Amino acid sequence: MTSRLPGSPASARNREPLLTVLRRWLPETGVVVEVASGLGEHAVWFAQALPGITWQPTDRDLEANTVLAARVAAAGVTNLRPPLTLDASKPETWPLDRADAMVCINMVHISPWAATEGLMAGAARLLPPGAPLCLYGPYREAGVPTAESNLAFDADLKRRDPDWGLRDLEAVQALAAREDLIFTERVAMPANNLCLLFRRA
Repeated sequence: MTSRLPGSPASARNREPLLTVLRRWLPETGVVVEVASGLGEHAVWFAQALPGITWQPTDRDLEANTVLAARVAAAGVTNLRPPLTLDASKPETWPLDRADAMVCINMVHISPWAATEGLMAGAARLLPPGAPLCLYGPYREAGVPTAESNLAFDADLKRRDPDWGLRDLEAVQALAAREDLIFTERVAMPANNLCLLFRRA
């Protein structure tokens, strides 16, 4: 049963607000590649809620993929594929050649900057013109005070790994633009997070 598998309380809290945004941004049909699916709770939830989409979860961590594969199998959702092993920082090795959309939740700040660079390069390679890349997580924004909770989270991340931490939104936008991914929309989310939409030029 999926209830016996490890999970994240944060995933349970943010999945409904995320779904509301993704319903607007994702195509009604096609293959959506989720980069850094973690334990797979979002993958199951979104695949169940969006039956016209084929959801392809991925993660670089073999332990996470073991849990993810078990969760996918237990869910029995026909439009949810088994997970693929994918290292975001190495887009040249991604086991995919196309996608109709890409989603990445809570990876950019919990990974080295090279993972975000690879994410953008991979999206540029896989997505057709106009297709969406959807990001979710906390960011720093020029001219916008950073919430105390996000400052504390950033400090904790950097203690755990100096290559981690909240990214400047403007730096992410500039990196995307270099890969012909156009920043299109920003949506404020609960708990001081953002949903960011980029579209392939």
